[in-house]
Amino acid sequence: MELITLEGVHKVYSTSEEVQVHALRGINMHIDEGEYVAIMGPSGSGKSTLMHIIGCLDVVTAGKYEIDGVDTEGMSEKQLARIRNAKIGFVFQQFNLLSSMTALRNVELPLVYAGVPVSQRKERAQKALARVGLADRALHRPGQLSGGQQQRVAIARALVTDPALILADEPTGALDSVSTNDILALFDELTEEGKTVVVITHERDVAARAQRTVHLYDGMLQEVNA
Repeated sequence: MELITLEGVHKVYSTSEEVQVHALRGINMHIDEGEYVAIMGPSGSGKSTLMHIIGCLDVVTAGKYEIDGVDTEGMSEKQLARIRNAKIGFVFQQFNLLSSMTALRNVELPLVYAGVPVSQRKERAQKALARVGLADRALHRPGQLSGGQQQRVAIARALVTDPALILADEPTGALDSVSTNDILALFDELTEEGKTVVVITHERDVAARAQRTVHLYDGMLQEVNA
């Protein structure tokens, strides 16, 4: 079943009354449930803009974007936020963990925003940490963890709401080669379990782990490798 649908997607930014930047130019892309897709492209190619569209962090100027059967056309920021919270788990290059909170509390945060009762939050966060191999680090703060462990906490946080999509933006960019392999192995496992994973990366060895690689150049889809 199709999870992500982009049809004729354009994104235009107006930097002034006279200057417009065409970040995306007629993107057509479909991603099925359980697929592992990498999005590659040089700086300025539009890959970050495409990530923002897929993650409901921005809206299209023209065309259609659907996620999990939901058409995002005309949605308010509040509606988009609900979609993000319910359907998308984000993983970022810099982890975005709160340094004053334990790993457990960091993982609980999306459940707090979703209004999940306290007793359920703790149980679900503990299970998510166990899933990424960090059950024994639940009470550690980010500063007490290695970079690879921090990224695994971030992945646990992304998984805790059981989202339809894991969207990872340069998830290994701040990691050494050993930690990178650990994180990519975890993405492999999540795909085998049926999760949909989309990774934005400029690293060919990271993209090579995906089932399919999409290349962007000048806001256009130029090449798709299976």
